[in-house]
Amino acid sequence: MSERRDVLHSWCVQADWDAPTVVGGAGARFFLEDGRAILDLSSQAECCNLGHQHPRVTAAIRAQAEALCYIANAWGAGSRAALARRLLEVSGFEGGRVFFTLGGADANENAVKIARQAAGKPHGLIVARERSYHGASFMGMALSGDARTQAQVDAEAFGVRRVPAPYAYRCPFGGATEEESGRLAAEAVGACIDAAGGRAAGVIMEPDAGTNGIVAPDSYWPTLRAVTRQRGALLIADEVMSGFGRCGEWFAWQRYGEAGRPDLMTLAKGLTGAAIPLGAVVLSAEVSARLEHEMLQTGLTYCGHPLACAAGIAALAAYEEEGLIERSRRMGGDLLAALRRMQARHAVIGDVRGGRGLFAVIELVADRASRMPLASWPRQPPGLKALAEAAFAEEGISLATRGNLIILAPPLVIGERELADALDALDRLMGRFFPPQEDSPA
Repeated sequence: MSERRDVLHSWCVQADWDAPTVVGGAGARFFLEDGRAILDLSSQAECCNLGHQHPRVTAAIRAQAEALCYIANAWGAGSRAALARRLLEVSGFEGGRVFFTLGGADANENAVKIARQAAGKPHGLIVARERSYHGASFMGMALSGDARTQAQVDAEAFGVRRVPAPYAYRCPFGGATEEESGRLAAEAVGACIDAAGGRAAGVIMEPDAGTNGIVAPDSYWPTLRAVTRQRGALLIADEVMSGFGRCGEWFAWQRYGEAGRPDLMTLAKGLTGAAIPLGAVVLSAEVSARLEHEMLQTGLTYCGHPLACAAGIAALAAYEEEGLIERSRRMGGDLLAALRRMQARHAVIGDVRGGRGLFAVIELVADRASRMPLASWPRQPPGLKALAEAAFAEEGISLATRGNLIILAPPLVIGERELADALDALDRLMGRFFPPQEDSPA
């Protein structure tokens, strides 16, 4: 049965929506009503880190449903307690606390509420960045530097100030190297905090992966942590997309060790492998202590839903016992190397970035020397739209594209041969839809 007439679908023109019905899945593939099996190179919304229908997670949901589906947050629940404890362990936030939400947008919104309360600044300013995404609630849109939502919200009215992104390929600060670009972008955050004259409560940033397609240089996060610590601003790491192995670590900030540890971090997506909606805000011991004897000024009906928490426990066990964090790190390096070889063959590929785990971005350009984009952001060039359609129809591959970008984020369980074959198909399609021009640089 088609849902085209009855469902309001997100981020699309309703008259244009015409997707097939999915009836099942296994591993890195999902199954269509017509019998086709599609290789999922985006993990859906970059959230099915464990692939589709992971047996450990589905079994945990079944068992929890038979025991206890729901109890309000005013009461204790075994799965909630166990998941909170495990999250604090794998993140090294011992002594802290976990506030559970329904997903990423409300995790970010509640992180801002908590940071403001902990800072003693109920209307404190929050510094975010351009070309970012933190959700589509009103606060999420205010935090996000996303072209799709700018007309819907007055960010300044929500106490949000934005700074340019750490976009080394098109550095807004004129940095000559990746290292310089990252450092200048982080220092701009410090300048924004200083300009607030003591009104800033916190900073929220994505440490690595995001649908904006920007991967910050290695110099960015450690400098940002130093800048915020020097000024007493709480740093919130939005790990909704970058967490749970996506970038080769449990959480992307861990790449930088203790020097990169944030004050709070937000989670969702891979927290349950998307089997059930669940988000979380993880607080450091120091932030938690500030709230210990105050009423928490926030709450949700489904805060720490037992079914979702049971799925989260099973998901974390799968990441650990199946070695998926380390596997993502290893395969991410192979993925980046393959894309760089592809870049050498296709002049339309201006930049490839990522590869710290199974997340990488291909940016297409009209001219590699000048870095002129094929289309102005966030418009999508027709050739890329046609390439993605052919990948699906002819190769059985689902790709995520946005603007001039191809975003590759396959499930961490994808087979090495599956990934290699998919990249070979993408290579062929690149040559077909973006054939070399005689005067194009090699």
